[in-house]
Amino acid sequence: MNRYKAQRRVQIDESDTPKYDDDVQDEEQQEENGIRLRPSDSNVTEDQEPFMGFKARRKASLRREYKGDYLDVPSRPFLMKILQKQGDKQVLFADKVLKFTSSGKMKRRILMITDFAIYIVDPDTDALKRRIALAAVDKMCLSELSDNFFAIIIPTEYDLLMASTRKTEIVTVLVEATKSASEYELEVVFSNRFEYNASADLVKEVQFEEVEGGV
Repeated sequence: MNRYKAQRRVQIDESDTPKYDDDVQDEEQQEENGIRLRPSDSNVTEDQEPFMGFKARRKASLRREYKGDYLDVPSRPFLMKILQKQGDKQVLFADKVLKFTSSGKMKRRILMITDFAIYIVDPDTDALKRRIALAAVDKMCLSELSDNFFAIIIPTEYDLLMASTRKTEIVTVLVEATKSASEYELEVVFSNRFEYNASADLVKEVQFEEVEGGV
C-alpha cells in the first residue's frame, strides 16, 4: 500500500459548517490542496457541539473518574450480538463519537474498545462498519491544544480520525489495552500538524490552530 499516493490537507477550526452525509455540495473541489472543517455555533446542533472543542477542557477533566461503558452495552442486543460473534466479552469503553470520512464529512458512530479490538458501529443501522485488532494499531496522534480530535494510526489498513469529549479516556484505555494485549506500549504523538491515511490511497494532513473562542 502506498500511503502517499494522494495527499490532501485538512484544516480544523471553527468558522464554517461541518460536513454531513446529506450535504448537497462537496467543498473538496473548492480547495486545491485540502478540506476545511470549520464548525460554528450557528451551524452545529446542540448534541454535536460537545464534540467540536468549543470550550477548552478543564484541568479537572484529567482527574475525573472513568466510567468506560457510557452506553450500557449489555442492555443493547445489537451490540452484544456483534461482540459475541467476534468472541469478545470485556468492554473497556463504549460511547458515541464523530468519525470523519475520507471526503471530510462527519458521521456519528459508536466506538467500542474491548481487550482485543476496536469496533466502529453505525448507530442508525446497528451495523458493524469496522473491527480493528489492537495489535494492528501503531500509534495515536493528538494536537497540543484543548480540542476533542484524535487519530488512530493503523499502518496495515487505513486510519481513523474522530472526535469525542472523552478523548483523554479513550487514549488511556487504548494505551492500557494495547499494552495488555500485545505487550508493547502504544505511542501517543502530540503535534499540531500530522498526517493520516483517510483511505487506502489518500493521505491527508491535519493542522490545528488556536482561534478566538476555540481551536
